[in-house]
Amino acid sequence: MKELHEQVAEIQTRADLVAFIEALRVDLKANPKQWENPTLESFLGALASWAEDMDGYYQNQGREVPQIPTWRTLGEMLAAARVYE
Repeated sequence: MKELHEQVAEIQTRADLVAFIEALRVDLKANPKQWENPTLESFLGALASWAEDMDGYYQNQGREVPQIPTWRTLGEMLAAARVYE
């Protein structure tokens, strides 16, 4: 099975995003200690914070900040919320 960061990089379609969300669920169940935000409350808080601060992530990656989110953008947001403080 691919690592989450590898999976998120391959998201192109809605079906890819659905598969990634399922992979996140499986990972949370198998590795809860690796999640900085294992509760819905902390996850949603981190998701909101990351969405507000995401410009820096894209700039550090040498990528433009998406003006219209793609399926991959949504996956990146969910992946970031897993560990964002």
